[in-house]
Amino acid sequence: MSDLLWQKPGVTVDAEIQAFLAGDDVILDREFFLHDIAASRAHAEGLQRIGILTGDELAALSRELEALADDFGNGVFVLDATYEDGHSAIEARLTERLADAGRKIHTGRSRNDQVLVATRLWLKDRLATLYAIAREVARIALERAAAEAQLPMPGYTHLQRAVVSSAGMWWAGWAEAFIDDAQRAADTRAWIDANPLGTAAGYGVNLPLDRDHTTQALGFGRVQVSPLYAQLSRGKFELAALEALSSTMLDLRRLAWDLSLFTSAEFGFVALPAQYTTGSSIMPNKRNPDVIELMRASYASVAAARCEIEQLLSLPSGYHRDLQLSKGALYHGFGKGLPALALLPDLLRNLEWKPEALAAALEPSMYATDLAVDLARDGVPFRDAYRQAADPQRWLAGDPAASLAARVSPGAAGDLRLDLLHQRLETLG
Repeated sequence: MSDLLWQKPGVTVDAEIQAFLAGDDVILDREFFLHDIAASRAHAEGLQRIGILTGDELAALSRELEALADDFGNGVFVLDATYEDGHSAIEARLTERLADAGRKIHTGRSRNDQVLVATRLWLKDRLATLYAIAREVARIALERAAAEAQLPMPGYTHLQRAVVSSAGMWWAGWAEAFIDDAQRAADTRAWIDANPLGTAAGYGVNLPLDRDHTTQALGFGRVQVSPLYAQLSRGKFELAALEALSSTMLDLRRLAWDLSLFTSAEFGFVALPAQYTTGSSIMPNKRNPDVIELMRASYASVAAARCEIEQLLSLPSGYHRDLQLSKGALYHGFGKGLPALALLPDLLRNLEWKPEALAAALEPSMYATDLAVDLARDGVPFRDAYRQAADPQRWLAGDPAASLAARVSPGAAGDLRLDLLHQRLETLG
């Protein structure tokens, strides 16, 4: 490991203790490394603007930071146990290449400042990805809702057949859910879009840092003004981002549950694209819906990440090393959640309904609610209408198309109001 910036003369660093302190930083910082480099470049520009660096020093640092990013991307530079963490690796590389100019890069910063801005930039990228996936899913669901608006299917309550529903209603429900998920991702991204660069370890520094410049250079929406709040927001902002992810993952989990049921032999309503199923290792007759099962399971990792970060936040104000552990939870939660969601659009584009199986599952009892409402509309008090409609002798094989057309309450099968959902989706941008 390279020399430690904080090492004191005459104090021997215990290898076992240092390994515990470093934890998985080197591994995790590979995920945030390019963002740390970008923030270091912006910081160097800010230092030049206040006279800490010369124009030539800034040019050299910018050149070497760009080279480091290229080398890291190409695998020429490897972030490994040679370094304490990603931040020390950047400084070591710049010092090796530029001597004193490289040593100046840490002026006015702390390692906490570095990880805070790098993870903030990373979170903005991840929330943008979440937003894009949720919008795409909503658009696909709306297109299929329009195309399959009148395809009858059973509607369930308590996992029991209840009423006649439609594929259009099923799709519209997911469309609105994922519009909300996209909105929440966008709102959360805007909320955390605050630049902590230049807050050091939470108390500022004795330099007139040009924080407005670094905010613009890094594409942040605003300066996070208070250094103390920069520390208070660490964990709080990460938790909010995971909550935006988890709300989308909850919808994914329930959608996957529907498909697990609908693809079973007992239902037989849906055929999945072949690539979304796998063969059994022991039962030659089977194709298993492994993809949707793992989609369903992925929520657990996001929930675990939320719990882990939440448990770190029982702290007084100021910086605490405890917060180092939030990086792993953040990476694990988004690392499991986004790949699961990324598979969803093509799945939804290509799944196929089995109309014969859907029609066969419609039975006379499922028109009882229609009968009760019709009687009430004709003047029978609803309690009496309910009792009359509950009589199996009055149940007849109904017309699913007529049942759907008669369901004219706003949002129901006879009045899906997909135009309103389209408007919301387009408003998102």
